Amino acid sequence: MAKRVRVLSIDGGGIRGIIPALVLSRIESGTGKSVAELFDLIAGTSTGGILALALATPGPDGKPAFPARELVGLYEEEGERIFHRDVWHRMRALGNLAEKKYPANGIKSVLDHYFGDSRLKDAATDVLVTSYETERRLPFFFRSSRARTRADYDFPMKLVARATSAAPTYFEPLKLPADGTADYYSLIDGGVYANNPAMCAFVEAKTLYPGAEDFLVVSLGTGELTRSLRFDDIKDWGLGKWAQPILDVVFDGVSSTVDYQLRQLLTPETGPRCYWRFQVRLDDESCSMDDAQPENIRRLRLFAEQLIRDRAEDLRALCAELVAGAREARP
Repeated sequence: MAKRVRVLSIDGGGIRGIIPALVLSRIESGTGKSVAELFDLIAGTSTGGILALALATPGPDGKPAFPARELVGLYEEEGERIFHRDVWHRMRALGNLAEKKYPANGIKSVLDHYFGDSRLKDAATDVLVTSYETERRLPFFFRSSRARTRADYDFPMKLVARATSAAPTYFEPLKLPADGTADYYSLIDGGVYANNPAMCAFVEAKTLYPGAEDFLVVSLGTGELTRSLRFDDIKDWGLGKWAQPILDVVFDGVSSTVDYQLRQLLTPETGPRCYWRFQVRLDDESCSMDDAQPENIRRLRLFAEQLIRDRAEDLRALCAELVAGAREARP
Protein backbone atom coordinates (compact mmCIF):
# COMPACT_ATOMS: atom_id res chain seq x y z
CA MET A 1 0.00 0.00 0.00
CA ALA A 2 1.37 3.43 -1.01
CA LYS A 3 2.44 5.76 1.77
CA ARG A 4 0.09 8.58 2.67
CA VAL A 5 2.15 11.73 3.20
CA ARG A 6 0.89 13.71 6.19
CA VAL A 7 1.32 17.47 6.28
CA LEU A 8 0.59 19.94 9.09
CA SER A 9 0.32 23.68 8.45
CA ILE A 10 -0.03 26.39 11.13
CA ASP A 11 -1.08 29.97 10.36
CA GLY A 12 0.49 33.14 11.64
CA GLY A 13 -1.37 35.30 14.14
CA GLY A 14 0.81 36.41 17.04
CA ILE A 15 -0.65 35.71 20.48
CA ARG A 16 -3.56 33.92 18.79
CA GLY A 17 -1.17 30.99 18.25
CA ILE A 18 -2.57 29.63 21.50
CA ILE A 19 -5.56 28.42 19.46
CA PRO A 20 -3.63 25.93 17.25
CA ALA A 21 -1.45 25.02 20.24
CA LEU A 22 -4.55 23.87 22.12
CA VAL A 23 -5.88 21.98 19.08
CA LEU A 24 -2.52 20.22 18.74
CA SER A 25 -2.56 19.36 22.44
CA ARG A 26 -5.93 17.70 21.85
CA ILE A 27 -4.52 15.76 18.88
CA GLU A 28 -1.54 14.56 20.91
CA SER A 29 -3.77 13.45 23.79
CA GLY A 30 -6.11 11.71 21.34
CA THR A 31 -3.31 9.80 19.62
CA GLY A 32 -0.80 9.27 22.42
CA LYS A 33 1.92 10.41 20.04
CA SER A 34 3.90 13.57 19.44
CA VAL A 35 3.08 15.82 16.50
CA ALA A 36 6.51 15.03 15.02
CA GLU A 37 5.58 11.34 14.94
CA LEU A 38 2.20 12.02 13.35
CA PHE A 39 3.34 14.24 10.47
CA ASP A 40 5.99 13.94 7.76
CA LEU A 41 6.18 17.72 7.36
CA ILE A 42 5.23 20.63 9.64
CA ALA A 43 4.98 24.09 8.09
CA GLY A 44 4.40 27.39 9.83
CA THR A 45 4.38 31.14 9.42
CA SER A 46 5.17 33.63 12.20
CA THR A 47 3.68 32.27 15.44
CA GLY A 48 2.89 29.11 13.45
CA GLY A 49 6.54 28.93 12.42
CA ILE A 50 7.59 29.14 16.07
CA LEU A 51 5.19 26.29 16.89
CA ALA A 52 6.41 24.21 13.94
CA LEU A 53 10.02 24.55 15.06
CA ALA A 54 9.24 23.92 18.74
CA LEU A 55 7.25 20.77 17.91
CA ALA A 56 10.25 19.46 15.96
CA THR A 57 12.97 20.60 18.39
CA PRO A 58 14.87 17.52 19.59
CA GLY A 59 15.46 16.88 23.27
CA PRO A 60 18.55 15.18 24.72
CA ASP A 61 17.20 11.76 23.68
CA GLY A 62 16.56 12.91 20.10
CA LYS A 63 12.80 12.85 20.56
CA PRO A 64 10.74 16.07 20.43
CA ALA A 65 11.49 18.24 23.44
CA PHE A 66 8.10 19.95 23.75
CA PRO A 67 4.66 18.37 23.78
CA ALA A 68 1.99 20.69 22.45
CA ARG A 69 0.49 21.21 25.92
CA GLU A 70 3.77 22.81 27.06
CA LEU A 71 3.68 25.20 24.11
CA VAL A 72 0.37 26.57 25.33
CA GLY A 73 2.54 28.06 28.08
CA LEU A 74 4.52 29.94 25.45
CA TYR A 75 1.48 32.20 25.12
CA GLU A 76 0.11 32.11 28.65
CA GLU A 77 3.43 32.65 30.42
CA GLU A 78 5.63 34.43 27.87
CA GLY A 79 3.17 36.51 25.86
CA GLU A 80 3.53 39.64 27.97
CA ARG A 81 7.33 39.37 27.78
CA ILE A 82 7.22 39.12 23.97
CA PHE A 83 4.77 41.99 23.53
CA HIS A 84 6.26 44.41 26.02
CA ARG A 85 7.47 47.98 25.69
CA ASP A 86 8.34 50.43 28.39
CA VAL A 87 7.19 54.03 28.51
CA TRP A 88 10.44 55.32 26.97
CA HIS A 89 10.09 53.09 23.93
CA ARG A 90 6.46 54.13 23.57
CA MET A 91 7.44 57.80 23.65
CA ARG A 92 10.38 57.35 21.27
CA ALA A 93 8.22 55.42 18.82
CA LEU A 94 5.45 58.06 19.01
CA GLY A 95 3.05 55.25 19.82
CA ASN A 96 3.89 53.22 16.73
CA LEU A 97 4.48 55.85 14.07
CA ALA A 98 8.21 56.50 14.27
CA GLU A 99 9.50 52.93 14.68
CA LYS A 100 8.48 49.34 15.39
CA LYS A 101 5.94 48.82 18.15
CA TYR A 102 8.06 46.47 20.29
CA PRO A 103 11.78 46.09 20.96
CA ALA A 104 13.12 42.64 20.09
CA ASN A 105 14.65 41.94 23.52
CA GLY A 106 11.61 40.08 24.85
CA ILE A 107 11.06 37.77 21.91
CA LYS A 108 14.79 37.08 21.59
CA SER A 109 15.03 35.91 25.21
CA VAL A 110 11.94 33.70 24.88
CA LEU A 111 13.21 32.06 21.68
CA ASP A 112 16.63 31.50 23.22
CA HIS A 113 14.95 29.76 26.18
CA TYR A 114 12.93 27.41 23.98
CA PHE A 115 15.42 26.66 21.21
CA GLY A 116 18.86 27.06 22.80
CA ASP A 117 21.49 25.76 20.38
CA SER A 118 19.15 23.59 18.27
CA ARG A 119 19.70 23.86 14.53
CA LEU A 120 17.38 23.44 11.59
CA LYS A 121 19.04 20.22 10.42
CA ASP A 122 18.27 18.57 13.79
CA ALA A 123 14.47 18.79 13.41
CA ALA A 124 12.69 15.62 14.56
CA THR A 125 10.54 15.74 11.41
CA ASP A 126 10.80 17.89 8.30
CA VAL A 127 9.85 21.53 8.78
CA LEU A 128 9.16 24.40 6.39
CA VAL A 129 9.13 27.94 7.80
CA THR A 130 8.34 31.04 5.78
CA SER A 131 9.97 34.45 5.75
CA TYR A 132 10.46 37.28 3.24
CA GLU A 133 13.79 38.74 2.11
CA THR A 134 13.44 42.51 1.77
CA GLU A 135 16.65 43.39 -0.12
CA ARG A 136 16.27 40.67 -2.76
CA ARG A 137 12.47 41.03 -2.71
CA LEU A 138 11.68 37.34 -2.67
CA PRO A 139 9.98 34.70 -0.50
CA PHE A 140 12.52 32.92 1.70
CA PHE A 141 11.87 29.37 2.89
CA PHE A 142 13.72 27.69 5.74
CA ARG A 143 13.73 23.95 4.95
CA SER A 144 15.12 21.32 7.26
CA SER A 145 15.61 19.04 4.24
CA ARG A 146 17.95 21.59 2.69
CA ALA A 147 19.68 22.28 6.02
CA ARG A 148 20.68 18.60 6.26
CA THR A 149 22.49 18.73 2.92
CA ARG A 150 23.78 22.31 2.80
CA ALA A 151 25.69 23.74 5.74
CA ASP A 152 25.09 27.31 4.50
CA TYR A 153 21.34 26.78 4.98
CA ASP A 154 21.58 25.22 8.42
CA PHE A 155 20.57 28.08 10.69
CA PRO A 156 19.95 28.12 14.45
CA MET A 157 16.27 27.46 15.12
CA LYS A 158 15.99 30.52 17.35
CA LEU A 159 17.02 32.75 14.44
CA VAL A 160 14.63 31.01 12.05
CA ALA A 161 11.85 31.60 14.59
CA ARG A 162 12.87 35.25 14.92
CA ALA A 163 12.89 35.73 11.14
CA THR A 164 9.45 34.27 10.53
CA SER A 165 7.87 36.35 13.32
CA ALA A 166 9.37 39.75 12.42
CA ALA A 167 5.98 41.26 11.58
CA PRO A 168 6.30 44.72 9.97
CA THR A 169 5.38 47.56 12.35
CA TYR A 170 5.54 45.16 15.33
CA PHE A 171 9.20 44.00 15.33
CA GLU A 172 12.34 45.04 13.50
CA PRO A 173 13.55 42.81 10.62
CA LEU A 174 16.15 40.16 11.34
CA LYS A 175 19.60 40.62 9.82
CA LEU A 176 20.60 36.97 9.45
CA PRO A 177 24.32 36.26 8.91
CA ALA A 178 24.89 34.00 5.90
CA ASP A 179 27.78 32.08 4.40
CA GLY A 180 28.67 31.85 0.75
CA THR A 181 28.14 34.69 -1.71
CA ALA A 182 25.79 36.70 0.52
CA ASP A 183 26.91 38.12 3.82
CA TYR A 184 23.42 38.45 5.31
CA TYR A 185 19.69 38.17 4.66
CA SER A 186 17.20 40.89 5.62
CA LEU A 187 14.10 38.99 6.76
CA ILE A 188 10.55 39.81 7.83
CA ASP A 189 7.42 37.83 8.69
CA GLY A 190 6.39 35.35 5.99
CA GLY A 191 2.77 36.31 6.58
CA VAL A 192 3.11 39.05 3.96
CA TYR A 193 2.68 36.32 1.32
CA ALA A 194 1.85 33.08 3.17
CA ASN A 195 0.08 33.73 6.46
CA ASN A 196 -1.61 30.40 5.81
CA PRO A 197 1.35 28.32 4.56
CA ALA A 198 -0.70 25.22 3.73
CA MET A 199 -0.28 25.57 -0.04
CA CYS A 200 3.48 26.09 0.39
CA ALA A 201 3.50 22.99 2.60
CA PHE A 202 1.58 20.92 0.05
CA VAL A 203 4.04 21.87 -2.71
CA GLU A 204 6.99 21.13 -0.42
CA ALA A 205 5.54 17.71 0.41
CA LYS A 206 5.16 16.90 -3.28
CA THR A 207 8.81 17.92 -3.76
CA LEU A 208 10.02 15.78 -0.84
CA TYR A 209 7.92 12.78 -1.94
CA PRO A 210 7.89 13.01 -5.77
CA GLY A 211 6.38 9.56 -6.23
CA ALA A 212 3.55 10.02 -3.74
CA GLU A 213 -0.03 10.40 -4.90
CA ASP A 214 -1.86 10.35 -1.56
CA PHE A 215 -1.57 13.40 0.71
CA LEU A 216 -3.29 14.43 3.92
CA VAL A 217 -3.10 18.14 4.75
CA VAL A 218 -4.16 19.45 8.18
CA SER A 219 -4.35 23.24 8.36
CA LEU A 220 -4.75 25.10 11.67
CA GLY A 221 -5.90 28.71 11.79
CA THR A 222 -5.36 31.31 14.49
CA GLY A 223 -8.79 32.88 14.21
CA GLU A 224 -10.79 34.48 11.42
CA LEU A 225 -11.42 38.18 11.88
CA THR A 226 -15.00 39.44 11.92
CA ARG A 227 -14.45 43.15 12.61
CA SER A 228 -16.06 45.10 9.78
CA LEU A 229 -14.12 47.91 8.09
CA ARG A 230 -17.08 50.09 7.07
CA PHE A 231 -16.75 52.17 3.93
CA ASP A 232 -17.74 55.39 5.68
CA ASP A 233 -15.04 54.80 8.30
CA ILE A 234 -12.16 53.94 5.98
CA LYS A 235 -12.83 56.02 2.85
CA ASP A 236 -10.64 58.90 4.04
CA TRP A 237 -7.92 56.86 5.75
CA GLY A 238 -4.34 57.65 4.87
CA LEU A 239 -1.07 55.88 5.58
CA GLY A 240 -1.22 56.40 9.34
CA LYS A 241 -4.67 54.86 9.72
CA TRP A 242 -4.06 51.96 7.33
CA ALA A 243 -0.58 50.96 8.59
CA GLN A 244 -1.66 48.23 10.99
CA PRO A 245 -5.19 47.37 9.75
CA ILE A 246 -3.79 46.55 6.31
CA LEU A 247 -1.70 43.76 7.86
CA ASP A 248 -4.85 42.16 9.23
CA VAL A 249 -6.52 42.46 5.82
CA VAL A 250 -3.55 40.89 4.02
CA PHE A 251 -3.05 38.10 6.56
CA ASP A 252 -6.74 37.21 6.73
CA GLY A 253 -7.27 37.44 2.97
CA VAL A 254 -4.28 35.21 2.22
CA SER A 255 -5.43 32.62 4.76
CA SER A 256 -8.95 32.40 3.35
CA THR A 257 -7.70 32.23 -0.25
CA VAL A 258 -5.38 29.30 0.47
CA ASP A 259 -8.18 27.49 2.30
CA TYR A 260 -10.41 27.85 -0.77
CA GLN A 261 -7.68 26.64 -3.13
CA LEU A 262 -6.92 23.52 -1.11
CA ARG A 263 -10.60 22.66 -0.72
CA GLN A 264 -10.79 22.58 -4.51
CA LEU A 265 -7.59 20.59 -4.95
CA LEU A 266 -7.94 18.10 -2.10
CA THR A 267 -11.61 17.19 -1.91
CA PRO A 268 -11.93 13.80 -3.62
CA GLU A 269 -15.28 12.59 -4.89
CA THR A 270 -14.67 9.25 -3.21
CA GLY A 271 -12.19 7.81 -0.75
CA PRO A 272 -10.69 9.15 2.48
CA ARG A 273 -10.69 12.80 3.35
CA CYS A 274 -7.51 14.60 2.25
CA TYR A 275 -7.88 18.07 3.73
CA TRP A 276 -8.86 19.33 7.17
CA ARG A 277 -9.06 23.00 8.18
CA PHE A 278 -9.65 23.96 11.81
CA GLN A 279 -10.52 27.63 12.21
CA VAL A 280 -12.57 29.78 14.58
CA ARG A 281 -14.26 33.17 14.15
CA LEU A 282 -13.10 35.83 16.58
CA ASP A 283 -14.95 38.70 18.14
CA ASP A 284 -13.57 42.23 17.95
CA GLU A 285 -12.03 42.13 21.42
CA SER A 286 -9.82 39.11 20.68
CA CYS A 287 -8.57 39.93 17.19
CA SER A 288 -5.35 41.80 18.05
CA MET A 289 -2.18 39.83 17.40
CA ASP A 290 -0.36 41.46 20.32
CA ASP A 291 -2.93 41.55 23.12
CA ALA A 292 -1.22 39.33 25.67
CA GLN A 293 -3.25 40.48 28.67
CA PRO A 294 -4.50 37.56 30.82
CA GLU A 295 -8.14 38.32 30.08
CA ASN A 296 -7.54 38.11 26.33
CA ILE A 297 -5.52 34.92 26.68
CA ARG A 298 -8.49 33.46 28.53
CA ARG A 299 -10.88 34.56 25.76
CA LEU A 300 -8.67 32.92 23.15
CA ARG A 301 -8.49 29.73 25.19
CA LEU A 302 -12.30 29.68 25.38
CA PHE A 303 -12.54 30.11 21.61
CA ALA A 304 -10.17 27.17 21.14
CA GLU A 305 -12.06 24.99 23.60
CA GLN A 306 -15.31 25.77 21.79
CA LEU A 307 -13.70 24.85 18.47
CA ILE A 308 -12.51 21.56 19.94
CA ARG A 309 -16.03 20.79 21.21
CA ASP A 310 -17.72 21.79 17.97
CA ARG A 311 -15.32 19.69 15.89
CA ALA A 312 -15.04 16.77 18.30
CA GLU A 313 -16.13 14.16 15.75
CA ASP A 314 -13.77 15.52 13.12
CA LEU A 315 -10.90 15.50 15.59
CA ARG A 316 -11.62 11.89 16.58
CA ALA A 317 -11.68 10.86 12.92
CA LEU A 318 -8.47 12.76 12.24
CA CYS A 319 -6.72 11.22 15.26
CA ALA A 320 -7.68 7.72 14.08
CA GLU A 321 -6.31 8.48 10.62
CA LEU A 322 -3.07 9.87 12.02
CA VAL A 323 -2.48 6.94 14.37
CA ALA A 324 -2.94 4.53 11.49
CA GLY A 325 -0.06 6.16 9.63
CA ALA A 326 2.13 7.35 12.50
CA ARG A 327 5.87 7.00 12.13
CA GLU A 328 8.82 7.26 14.45
CA ALA A 329 10.26 10.73 14.98
CA ARG A 330 13.43 11.38 12.99
CA PRO A 331 16.43 9.94 14.88
